[in-house]
Amino acid sequence: MKGSHIMIVLVIVAWPFYYLYQRQLGAISFLLLAIFFLIISIKEIKKLKEQKKQTSELSSKEKIE
Repeated sequence: MKGSHIMIVLVIVAWPFYYLYQRQLGAISFLLLAIFFLIISIKEIKKLKEQKKQTSELSSKEKIE
């Protein structure tokens, strides 16, 4: 996920999170933020694993030839 997309999402959800803080429900917004960043990190890890797999396959083909 691009950094600009992450910032746009955070700006959009800032008002509801502020509302939760006003109502003494800040823990809910922290939980939602934690879930959001967990999903982002899982996606990034999957991308890195795919890139690593592709580079290892490419290097193994070069060694065979």
